[in-house]
Amino acid sequence: MKFTEQKIKGVWVIEPKVFADDRGYFMESYKKALFEQHVGKVEFLQDNESKSTKGVLRGLHYQRGEHSQAKLVRALQGTVLDVVVDIRKSSPTFGQHVAVELSDENKKQLFVPRGFAHGFLVLSDTAVFSYKVDNLYSPEHDASIFWNDETLNIDWGKHESELILSAKDKAAKTLAEAILFD
Repeated sequence: MKFTEQKIKGVWVIEPKVFADDRGYFMESYKKALFEQHVGKVEFLQDNESKSTKGVLRGLHYQRGEHSQAKLVRALQGTVLDVVVDIRKSSPTFGQHVAVELSDENKKQLFVPRGFAHGFLVLSDTAVFSYKVDNLYSPEHDASIFWNDETLNIDWGKHESELILSAKDKAAKTLAEAILFD
């Protein structure tokens, strides 16, 4: 596996070694010792999966306080534009984001540390997306930042009329209004 830290410290792109032949392929998607050597100790507790159609934008989501979650994400099927935003007020990269294309073709994964908002846009007809998380979901600590907050300046590559958003994401807060991490 190749681990590449992104422009925001603690955010990693992980590329597995893929062994392909005429039968298909084999790869290790997670190896605890190697992960800890590069990223650090993270105790993943749960795996989640979602399926979405083209134009669905999920995010920018996070869990507040002690219920925050680190995530290891990847596209099992299809292609997504995955975006993470640093929402730690004391961070030198506060308000900055990293955007990475994840797909079943490139097999890249993205590690999202605690203290970040996360979202993705489905670019293919459908996408199956996997989340490995280190903390359980707490509905009362769930929060969202508006996907198109002007201060974040995220280029999703699509006009709002092309997107499918949940009611929750349409009602998200701006970065200035959101409850953030210290």
